[in-house]
Amino acid sequence: MTLETKKSVFVELGKFLSQFSENNTLKNPAVLHNETFFDAFVDLIKLSQSHNGWYTPENVYFSIQSWAEALTEENLNQWLSSYTIPIQEPKKVALILAGNIPLVGFHDFLSVLITGNTVLVKTSSNDQHLLPFLAKYIIAVQPELAHNITFVEGKLENFDAVIATGSNNTARYFEYYFKDKPSIIRKSRNSVAVLTGNETKEQLTALGEDIFRYFGLGCRNVSKLFVPKGYSFVPFFEAIFAYQDVIHYEKYANNYDYNKAVFLMSNFKLLDNGFLTLKEDQSHASPISSVFYEFYEDINKLKTRLESESELLQCIVADETIENSVDFGETQNPRLWNYADNTDTISFLLTI
Repeated sequence: MTLETKKSVFVELGKFLSQFSENNTLKNPAVLHNETFFDAFVDLIKLSQSHNGWYTPENVYFSIQSWAEALTEENLNQWLSSYTIPIQEPKKVALILAGNIPLVGFHDFLSVLITGNTVLVKTSSNDQHLLPFLAKYIIAVQPELAHNITFVEGKLENFDAVIATGSNNTARYFEYYFKDKPSIIRKSRNSVAVLTGNETKEQLTALGEDIFRYFGLGCRNVSKLFVPKGYSFVPFFEAIFAYQDVIHYEKYANNYDYNKAVFLMSNFKLLDNGFLTLKEDQSHASPISSVFYEFYEDINKLKTRLESESELLQCIVADETIENSVDFGETQNPRLWNYADNTDTISFLLTI
């Protein structure tokens, strides 16, 4: 199968996904195989929260729309233009996926198939339905791909390379277990924001999207703020008030109540607006419903520190003061060429 054929399959998938949004799901008669898949996907989206309580319809639709926007001919061409992808005997690549946010492993799945390899997928128990459904759709578009996609429930066997995602503890197990295989082992990462005090209300409101999307469960969610000494959090709290409805979601509210109680019992000083707590802390990884913050005095020293901690960070939200930073509100909108952990998956797959 040629690269152009494979790209065309994922373009068709993008067209299929583009039909589904939270407020305007609309069937397009020009989309392939809608008679088989459209209503079934609507039903699956409705059931997603029963499969995983964090997978609210809003967040599932957001993920779907993100991939619909990514899977265009223009984006696929731009992403792959810098690689030479030969037609060769496919390698078997095992994927061990996380399940913290909907379709979090889709980029790895796409990368393996687009490079002409065979994928063995072990889904997370938290996300066992969305990716297999999309796999069935692309097989309907191109039946040859049935030979390249296998979902595995038990032990992974007979593979040439592995891409595994998990916690730092799990990663140590992966590194030992897969020490004899070419691998990408992804560990826990966090995202931070660097504020100067000159942000507009619009920027700070957009920062709320980086904090609250997927309830803060993703590595691209901002969990830590760096603020200048003497910074007033009043504009920040005023700007993120737009996200107050998050507290009406029971699982989030339970985490808010629990984590706030733990902090207070430990006599930590907290800033609190009724749905988010801010705690001064040097760590990057804050619990759900809380964001850590830390004061800085010298932006250049902070830049040096962030560079030294790059392996712990997924995204840095900032204005142009920080090199390679992400704009406010954009952490959950990565492009195809924005790789997790900054590890070039395509280059890895081409060198197995």
